Amino acid sequence: MNAPARPALRQAEDDADIRACFPLIRQLRPHLASADEFLARVRRQNADGYRLLVAWEHGVPVALAGYRPAETLMRGRFLYVDDLVTAETARGCGLGARLLRALADQARAMGLPALVLDTGIDNLRAQRFYEREGMRAAARRYAMRLA
Repeated sequence: MNAPARPALRQAEDDADIRACFPLIRQLRPHLASADEFLARVRRQNADGYRLLVAWEHGVPVALAGYRPAETLMRGRFLYVDDLVTAETARGCGLGARLLRALADQARAMGLPALVLDTGIDNLRAQRFYEREGMRAAARRYAMRLA
């Protein structure tokens, strides 16, 4: 008996692929109101190098990572992971770890020495996952709402 095929990893580049990711990204970013808003934001962020790497199963996104190269005085150059989400129905299948490995490989290929992401201070499940994947807490972020 053949093992089930693993979801294929590929970039979401055209508008239809990006729109197809909306139900999944909404699990992580519920404030996004529509696929049109999501597409517009992705297209604006593309100017800064933002891309979506997606695990596709039968043409449906089941996990994704939104990422971009970045540089700061504090960290130097790195690959920043803005978004990482796996569909609730596909959690525990290793897709998040697979995406992180693919992003680490991509960062190395781009000559970037680090992979960086933020997670909510109360998101203990994600924190445990990142630590299992070899990531360590390196900073504490503060924010102030202005509007």
